[in-house]
Amino acid sequence: MMLMLVSQENSCMLLSDKISPIDLSYYDLFGSLKLVLLNGDRLPAKQEALKEALVEIFGCRKGDPTYPRVQTITVGQDCSCCTLIAEKFAMTSPEILAGQGFSRLLLAGILLDTGNLTNPQCTSKDKYMATLLINGAGRFGCNGLYQILRYKMYDVSNLKVGDILRKDFKKWTRVGKPDSNGSRLMVSHIGMSSIGISIGQLVAHHDSSVQEITHFQHLEKLRLLMVVSGYYDSQKNFKREILVSAESVELMRNLLNFFNSNSSQLPLKVQYLPGLRDEMKAFEIDRVTSRKTIESLLEEFGGMSKR
Repeated sequence: MMLMLVSQENSCMLLSDKISPIDLSYYDLFGSLKLVLLNGDRLPAKQEALKEALVEIFGCRKGDPTYPRVQTITVGQDCSCCTLIAEKFAMTSPEILAGQGFSRLLLAGILLDTGNLTNPQCTSKDKYMATLLINGAGRFGCNGLYQILRYKMYDVSNLKVGDILRKDFKKWTRVGKPDSNGSRLMVSHIGMSSIGISIGQLVAHHDSSVQEITHFQHLEKLRLLMVVSGYYDSQKNFKREILVSAESVELMRNLLNFFNSNSSQLPLKVQYLPGLRDEMKAFEIDRVTSRKTIESLLEEFGGMSKR
């Protein structure tokens, strides 16, 4: 049995939701499981025990592999992960893409990753594969399917703040210098949540939203939490905002100094929202900036390894 395990990008999150009900340990028990890890360098923590079944890492970052025994590794590209997956199926097993269900799954991922093929990061390969998978859109067409996906992804009216933050969440480990006794390495965690509503809407979601954000941060044992917002305003312009929550004012100051030194990549405009703590700041990003850019800056801040 061949399955794909995926990380938390928009496209891959859709795939992950599809395979999550399957009991992978059952197939692994009888030696019939083979896994392909998509768009990530490491298996999810709850699937780490299945690492011996891993046969391919697809769309990973450059650098030392987490699983050196895996021989087949495809380094990530600028296009959508689902574009790469569709391209591989088109070359090896095109009949799989003939069915509407699987082609819709891949097309949905491409449309979400590229903002309906309109984002500056959208490549010609994304557009070509979307055309190839157009059968997956059915009677809705690409525009109609995209609108349905946006509603499904961003309708958080019935969710608690913690569930909104956990919907698309990544976590890193930062290993620092030994403590004052020189006997133990200092380890801290940094997290990033991606949401499809404005930071203002998140803060106003509930009377205790700020407290719930802090509770989520403490629950995940994060020294630093960054909430990355991507949404369309009433004029249908795409907006990118961030909310930063640090465990201390000093850590916040260090991060903001780091961002100031990288303002060409992340030009920030302060947002003044009521109820924020001193260790919590909100910003609007003055230009269209990808989540990958923000994620790369987080990784650069102090040097981190993703979990």
